[in-house]
Amino acid sequence: MVQIALVSCGTEYSGIQKEIEKAALKFGAEIILPEIDLDYINEAYEKFGFSAQSSSLKLMIARAMSIVEGRCKPDAVFIATCFRCAEGALVRNEVRRFIQNNTRIPVVTYSFTERTKADELFIRMEALATTVTRRSILAREKQEGLTLGLDSGSTTTKAVLMENNKVIGTGWTSTKDIIESAKTAAAEAFDNTDYNWDDVDGIGTTGYGRFTMGREFGAELIQEELSVNAKGAVYLADCQKGEATVLDIGGMDNKVITVNNGIPDNFTMGGICAGASGRFLDMTSRRLDVDITELGPLAVQGDWRKAMLNSYCIVFGIQDLVTTLAAGGSKADVAAAACHSVSEQVYEQQLQEIDIREPLIQVGGTSLISGLVEAVSETLGGIEVIVPEYSQHIGAVGAALLVSGMGKRHE
Repeated sequence: MVQIALVSCGTEYSGIQKEIEKAALKFGAEIILPEIDLDYINEAYEKFGFSAQSSSLKLMIARAMSIVEGRCKPDAVFIATCFRCAEGALVRNEVRRFIQNNTRIPVVTYSFTERTKADELFIRMEALATTVTRRSILAREKQEGLTLGLDSGSTTTKAVLMENNKVIGTGWTSTKDIIESAKTAAAEAFDNTDYNWDDVDGIGTTGYGRFTMGREFGAELIQEELSVNAKGAVYLADCQKGEATVLDIGGMDNKVITVNNGIPDNFTMGGICAGASGRFLDMTSRRLDVDITELGPLAVQGDWRKAMLNSYCIVFGIQDLVTTLAAGGSKADVAAAACHSVSEQVYEQQLQEIDIREPLIQVGGTSLISGLVEAVSETLGGIEVIVPEYSQHIGAVGAALLVSGMGKRHE
């Protein structure tokens, strides 16, 4: 059983301890608490060198130290503090950095609320368990045979057909009925090839609808999108060796993943408001009466400083947008401001939770919005952002790659 060390503050008395344990157990993992004594807490706290007022945070630091010093030897680490606590957020990030700098153990960070339930943690626990148990699969660098990857996302469903390390077909459609959407995307991927479903060696599924698709199509691989997207990104960007950071600003949530030699080692996911998601940009394009494909070039022409959007909330963000337009602001400036607003919020909510390793690979449907890519680069001090070919199909590419070699269904 995969052992996940819980390094946290407040989970015991906030009522979410059992939810964390339940989420881990669903994916064949066990939550463990590094055992330490009172003397070691004080010793570890002094070594760590971070001034914390809370005794619970001091205990959290000591548990992290015990992992680094080898007193506790987990397979993975889950770091969590309450979203209300500023000091907890600082310690959470310092502890994450400390463990990553001194071990090769995969880490997930999380800020919880009193209402956090197990199902909100499933994908994070699944990603940790996957990284531990499927390292050999995640280390795969080439695709062989004919494989189909299906990615059922919150807003779109993607399909990718790969043959002998090349993408030979892609499909894309809105997510409505999960199975019908998958069939539509797959049919598009098979178009202009000589293949059909019966020719495929293996099927991999990912995304929110992965289990439903996996059961329907008898998939050989059913895997969460954190590890799958990371693999697809480094594969397409030709960054499978060395370090990289993957950014996926999705329609409903965002994912940031750091990767070392093709293996994910730190994940952060989610956000506190949809104002930091692709959904806000979709609403912006509708309000500006432009197609979403036109929003990026329009934003590149504008100046975000002339149309400040000050709200984290998707509703009040649109209100700011409407107010700016009513005052005579240009569509280009508003488009630029919307992209910059999303970029800043992603930085504050996710990118600050990791140590960015260049190159930064931006993927997902929003990576096609050039104004957003430009805003991300500017927010991060002008670093180069790679948007690889097929970036919008990243999950399906990763699924098609990882399922390679897992079975030949027509033999």
